[in-house]
Amino acid sequence: MTDPIADYLTRLRNAIMAGHRVVSVPASNIKKEITKILFDKGYILNYKFEENDSQGIIKVALKYDLAHKVNAIKKLKRVSRPGLRKYVGYRDMPRVLNGLGIAIVSTPRGVMTDKEARELKVGGEVLCYVY
Repeated sequence: MTDPIADYLTRLRNAIMAGHRVVSVPASNIKKEITKILFDKGYILNYKFEENDSQGIIKVALKYDLAHKVNAIKKLKRVSRPGLRKYVGYRDMPRVLNGLGIAIVSTPRGVMTDKEARELKVGGEVLCYVY
């Protein structure tokens, strides 16, 4: 697999489109951090890290509006990819939907949202947009 983050986002997208409640993805440290951010910002209902003999599994419970059958995540878009990395300084940090969405950024201080990176005045690689 050449891009594990794109695979993670695609698994989430496919589970949302299929209407699944829970999706399992292979774990890695950066996927764990992205999952924590999605949970903190209210895009997913819950998550659980399960350790097994090799790398572990992340189980993500997706969040739906039961009245309208609409998911909390409208779109997941991979920005920086292995063939074309996108790095930004804190002054050029993208605003997703004028601040309604989030950009997940990998910085020297760890994985964080665009707003946190702007507050800490640190730039980095824009991993994905979520809205």
